[in-house]
Amino acid sequence: MDAADEQRFREFVAARSPALIRLGFLLTGGDQHAAEDLVQTALAKLVTRWRRVETPEAYVRQIMYRQQVSWWRTSARRGEVVRASPPETAARDPHHQSELRLVLRSALARLTARQRAVLVLRYFEDLPEQEVAQVMGCSVGTVRSTAHRSLARLREIAPELAQDLEVAT
Repeated sequence: MDAADEQRFREFVAARSPALIRLGFLLTGGDQHAAEDLVQTALAKLVTRWRRVETPEAYVRQIMYRQQVSWWRTSARRGEVVRASPPETAARDPHHQSELRLVLRSALARLTARQRAVLVLRYFEDLPEQEVAQVMGCSVGTVRSTAHRSLARLREIAPELAQDLEVAT
């Protein structure tokens, strides 16, 4: 890698790291350390192919998704997620948004890897269905049906999110 390529790679990392960390955070079910590891692994793989990659953003997202799926398959156990129980009066509570994030994180962690990945890429990363299908290596119809079933499952797992999930459908 020459100096110009190295500079472009450094600029890419500086510009896209926050978004990649957010994606990693969501793909890992809310584990900040695992998200950082996921991004670091993806960027390490990207740097070896930097000159040949036309769209580094799409490439690194695909690496992250595939790496996370690989970790899910090899992981024999899940870490425990510690969270506070939301009070009954959450709608009137000024910290309602924070509590909803905790509930959403917990609910996302209870979905399958594929369901979580589709929701994260489609609604959190706001990727079009075609791009989600490309990243995941499946058809657009599969993305649509998986997203529909995943949202239904989220409504079942966390009924307190039902009002917020109506915006997504």
